Amino acid sequence: MRQTLASSYAAAAVLTALYGLQAIALLLLYLRHRKEHIQPPEVKEYPAVTVQLPIYNERYVVPRLLRAVARLRYPRDLLEVQILDDSDDQTHTIVEWYARKYRGKGLSVQVVHRTERRGYKAGALAHGLRSASGDLVAVFDADFVPPEDWLLRTVPYFVGDPSLGFLQTRWGHLNPDYSRLTGAQRLALDGHFVVEQVARSRSGLMMNFNGTAGIWRKSCILQSGGWSAETLSEDMDLSFRAQIRGWKGMYLPDAVVPAELPPQLAAFKRQQFRWARGSTQVLRSLSGEILRSALPWWAKAESLMHLAGYMVSPLMLLLLVLLLPIVWMGVRVPWPLAYVSLAGLGPVLLYGVAQRAAAPKEWWRRMLDFPFLAMLGIGISWSNTLAIMGGLFERDNDFLRTPKFSVRKTGEQWQGKAYALRLARTFWGEMTLAGYAALTIAIALAKGDPYVVPFLGLYLVGFLYTAGLELWQHFQMKSASSWQKPFKARVRTDFRQ
Repeated sequence: MRQTLASSYAAAAVLTALYGLQAIALLLLYLRHRKEHIQPPEVKEYPAVTVQLPIYNERYVVPRLLRAVARLRYPRDLLEVQILDDSDDQTHTIVEWYARKYRGKGLSVQVVHRTERRGYKAGALAHGLRSASGDLVAVFDADFVPPEDWLLRTVPYFVGDPSLGFLQTRWGHLNPDYSRLTGAQRLALDGHFVVEQVARSRSGLMMNFNGTAGIWRKSCILQSGGWSAETLSEDMDLSFRAQIRGWKGMYLPDAVVPAELPPQLAAFKRQQFRWARGSTQVLRSLSGEILRSALPWWAKAESLMHLAGYMVSPLMLLLLVLLLPIVWMGVRVPWPLAYVSLAGLGPVLLYGVAQRAAAPKEWWRRMLDFPFLAMLGIGISWSNTLAIMGGLFERDNDFLRTPKFSVRKTGEQWQGKAYALRLARTFWGEMTLAGYAALTIAIALAKGDPYVVPFLGLYLVGFLYTAGLELWQHFQMKSASSWQKPFKARVRTDFRQ
């Protein structure tokens, strides 16, 4: 029994360390390739472009999106806007009003309204693609605000390279300083978009399309099998299928599209749950194709690690669960694992370099949010683990979107608005795990084994922070119910700006 516990803990620790080593490898690739730039060719004749806007109940942010899309600079006779509106609330009225407004100004705007959300976002994109007139198809989610020159900066790369299947641009942030929660999300997203995407796209590794703020060649979508609702990560699924079939993906870090970060913890957890489940589904469905592809072995290994990125959550939980019997029985874990844990510095270095590149003058101030990101990473590991188990063993694909509230500055309220989420059921699992960590700490101290207490303390603080913040926001929503109706009434008259 003792040997089994020690071996299980060692295996989980080594597997967890692999993710830290992957972060270090990607960071080194980024430092090697960060100064490489591909100049766009001169364009004599622009191709037709369709801009697809998949929307479902987004009344707070859809006016901002539509105003931004209407300002895009591109030949008007070559630009088509498809508003893929599956809404069943007031959003549909807002969409129709803006569509009429911009059609009157000479913009080709088509509202595609489905009364049945079959396939969710993937279904909406596939449905709209049937009537899309563009050779290229750009996609923006409702909470994004594309800059005016976005198409002029991205389209030329497709003209110069017929093998380019899709191009992803960098996500920016509209409200990173709203709270510690949004600040922590900025660190996580910048790590991916500033470092990881550059490293992968410029070193021959497979990169993923991030679902929005990107543009596709229509023929690439069709020849790669089209949008599929078989997974909750239709973006990652299609981009990997396209690259396996020989299409190129490109990342353009200098083109930034700002978006709203979820200010509600329950919304952030829902987003991460969907991403964790979706990427696991893609791993399940495409791992065989990746292994059989013509990619070099190291690219195949990194691609599988990429798709399995959220697997670190169940590994973290396994380490916690094993520690109680290990401490109780006095099992000695092999000492070399102390050096394996140094791989945990990988993500810290990656986030630091990302902020140094994104904000050279204030990167150190942004890194003050890293402890909150670390606590969130631990705290949502239970929710993510449930998502991964579902992705591996279940076929249900209920797409639960991340609600947006159009809040940017500290003090702006989201608590009384529609779409705000109730206390998640995972709250009770997080509280249970916090209690488990506290019990293990007490046993360790009683057994005279204080060396594991700092490690266990990270779990305790992480689960308590996540559960506590969600509970506090839940009570904030309760207290905001008195002014929720007046706000709804104001929204009905204020969207026409």
